[in-house]
Amino acid sequence: MNNVLAILLAGGAGERLYPLTRDMAKPAVAFGGAYRIIDFTLSNCINSGIRRILTLTQYKSLDLIRHIRGGWNILSPELGEYIEVLPPMKRIGEDWYLGTADAVFQNAQSITAEDPELTLILSGDHIYKMDYLEMIHWHREQRADITVATLAVPPCQAQHFGVAEIDGDYRITGFEEKPRHGHPVRSPFSPNAISASMGIYVFNTAVLLRLLSESAANPETSHDFGKDIIPNSLASTRVIAYDFCDINGKAARYWRDVGTIDAYYDANMDLVSVDPEFNLYDRAWPIRTYLEQQPPAKFVFAQEGRRMGVAIDSIVSSGCIVSGGRVVRSVLSPGVRVNSFCEVEFSIILPRAEIGRYSRIRRAIVGAGVKVPESSIIGFDLEADRANGYHVTDSGIVVVATQN
Repeated sequence: MNNVLAILLAGGAGERLYPLTRDMAKPAVAFGGAYRIIDFTLSNCINSGIRRILTLTQYKSLDLIRHIRGGWNILSPELGEYIEVLPPMKRIGEDWYLGTADAVFQNAQSITAEDPELTLILSGDHIYKMDYLEMIHWHREQRADITVATLAVPPCQAQHFGVAEIDGDYRITGFEEKPRHGHPVRSPFSPNAISASMGIYVFNTAVLLRLLSESAANPETSHDFGKDIIPNSLASTRVIAYDFCDINGKAARYWRDVGTIDAYYDANMDLVSVDPEFNLYDRAWPIRTYLEQQPPAKFVFAQEGRRMGVAIDSIVSSGCIVSGGRVVRSVLSPGVRVNSFCEVEFSIILPRAEIGRYSRIRRAIVGAGVKVPESSIIGFDLEADRANGYHVTDSGIVVVATQN
């Protein structure tokens, strides 16, 4: 795969995931206990044999850069392998990245220096498993200039995606970003569904550089792949659809955009199911991450009727101490402490957070490093939670991102 360069877009502000993104970029947010969101795309790259990766950062990237530096220095520069982090350098002009396409355009010099035959464009904020090598083989077989990975979704969800119109030869003949009206054309891969873009693209590199240059010269552009580059390229290039092939090993294909608090919460909660939709335990497709050296999780006190350190149907990461508290259907990230007489249910506790004694927490996300005071009650009275300054979603998920 030495003729393929991956560009991982990891610079988004993640506004819909606020307040979890108040201090860090969305790809750096913890997920599934031990992981960060970006780990899933990076693991897909490594497992697919993609070993040249440029990661483009921008928004509050320090934590993300440190994570990649500490956990992803696994490749061999002597063999031409690397994961490089590229912050904005204003190579083209005085602007920061203005959109996904502009981010890549501003790094055209880095792409040219590598001279790849193909360039793989990826997003760093989705949860899924995919062998990019299969998509690349499809791209070559179809003699495509551009290949767009698509996912079959119900037509009622069209307004959340870029929707492709695909002919019988898999060529994309129409593309609309988040259509609000009309009846999207059904997918040739699934007649009762539509084909939605996953934000994953394979470009012949020469075609990519030409389209980016043309887009940058257009003052009306929004500098976005889905809104500009793909729709504007349909007449002049051969754009092919690739139907997402999920290697997760479950009945339903798994791809999640965890860009909102509710979506993020739901995806985490699925992991504590007896048979979760997303398989973290597949040794054939490991998910890698940076793991701080910490002792194993510990459960202390077993005084029936008084206090008991126990976790049921939960993920408990390294360094956690459940000290006389009860945890049910929750995700405990590394270094979490749950103190005596606590009850934590249906919640996500992010790294190094501490739950004070006698606290009761339900359907909540407790932010990294937050120390919840003793006797706190969170998730039972949403108006009281709002009054305490916590963020509450429309579905009733409470986010405790600051120490009260």
